[in-house]
Amino acid sequence: MTSQPQTAPPPGPDGPADDILAGLTAVLAHTLDVEPGRIDPRQPFRVLGVDSIFAAEFVSALNTRFGTAVTAAALYEHPAPADLARHLAAAGVPGRPAGGSAGSGADAVLDELRGHLAATVHCDPADLDPETAFPLLGLDSILAAEFVAAVNRAYGLTERPVTLYDHPSLAAMAEYIAGAAAPGAPGAAESPARADAGPDPVRGGLTRDEVNALLDAVRDDMLTVDEAATLLTPRPA
Repeated sequence: MTSQPQTAPPPGPDGPADDILAGLTAVLAHTLDVEPGRIDPRQPFRVLGVDSIFAAEFVSALNTRFGTAVTAAALYEHPAPADLARHLAAAGVPGRPAGGSAGSGADAVLDELRGHLAATVHCDPADLDPETAFPLLGLDSILAAEFVAAVNRAYGLTERPVTLYDHPSLAAMAEYIAGAAAPGAPGAAESPARADAGPDPVRGGLTRDEVNALLDAVRDDMLTVDEAATLLTPRPA
């Protein structure tokens, strides 16, 4: 058995580095296209799959999230996520993302997602527990496609319904979206895509994004062809 490179244990759950580590992990998971839970913060970046190309992408997204000026060289000086989180905490980097404006950070994203989900399943946003799994909140495969399409429009993303399996609750999805959302796309109210361009209507009154989401759902076995066809059928006025 080969020994793993030694790194310090991750920050304590109550330490200032913990919030940074959570955000850092979300950014890294998005960069590597993996679930955040699969990232061991004690493992070196290179073991986690961060090569030179991913390193540049990761530090760019990290700097956008936290308002820092980290360079790729920092990943060699602080070779694991836990190490880098402690370094950023010691440098005075706040645990929450930079900006602090409405719509930034996981908490504001959570409020936004709760509103979209409430509109999708037709309930009061206050009734949605952010820790409850989506199916228990009434989100079936058809509504999942609608919900993800709304999230994509709000944040300028191209996520697929299968994302809800990787991030199965509002809280998990909010943390993921906070790291994945493009800079300058804080929420639906200020999203350029929604402010400057109206829906692109297609068959059945669905937007093109929603149709693409339905096609993705069929491809990922989340919808049957018949279910998708039903949604695409024009509804009577």
